[in-house]
Amino acid sequence: MRRKIIAGNWKMNMTPSEAVALCETLKPLVVSDDVDVVFCVPAIDIIPVVEAVKGTNIAVGAENLYFKDKGAFTGEISAAMLTDAGVKYVIIGHSERREYFAETDETVNAKVKQALANGLTPIICCGETLTQREQGITIDFIRQQIKIAFLGVSAEEAAGCVIAYEPIWAIGTGKVATTEQAEEVCCAIRACICELYGQETAEKIRIQYGGSMNASNAAELLAQPDIDGGLVGGASLKPDFGKIVNYK
Repeated sequence: MRRKIIAGNWKMNMTPSEAVALCETLKPLVVSDDVDVVFCVPAIDIIPVVEAVKGTNIAVGAENLYFKDKGAFTGEISAAMLTDAGVKYVIIGHSERREYFAETDETVNAKVKQALANGLTPIICCGETLTQREQGITIDFIRQQIKIAFLGVSAEEAAGCVIAYEPIWAIGTGKVATTEQAEEVCCAIRACICELYGQETAEKIRIQYGGSMNASNAAELLAQPDIDGGLVGGASLKPDFGKIVNYK
């Protein structure tokens, strides 16, 4: 049985002082013995949030990293910097990074390998646009994203990764894929991992659904056999995040 993982993606929200205050609000609400809880926070918030959640069940994640160890890359953050700061997870390839900052499947792959080499668990994002869904190419498109993201990644490494399926048309729009649509794609992602690595790895890897998951729909989505958690945007900044973590 795969352990559920609920991760909040704070995006570009919360100053350091606001982040600490939010942690104090959420800490008693997200206590769980059977769900992994992750706060993925802006880079400037990482150190204060790591301090704020010490001694709790909450792990801290970053929203991005660079694929080089060090060097003249002004404004970037290395995997080693993240691990030294106490980060355990990192979001890679979010659709907003792809759309606004020109990330490609190839740079996603480079970042995945860099994260793994430094002991970070990547949360690897994939998802289709509304046009791609309407054209009937959702599965083909996502299979391509997955295959390139995992190029050069071993079966052992892959088993410990997290994949987040986020239909782009449902991110921040209030629209949610139906439970059947979400499960269909997550099942296809697991089948793709099975093709790449075999059944054992496919059974171990955790697949999240993202895209307007909230307190009212979390239980139904998380009851699906191939949905092992959620990557939660706006709702992760509110007390309702506790209801998502404790969805049962």
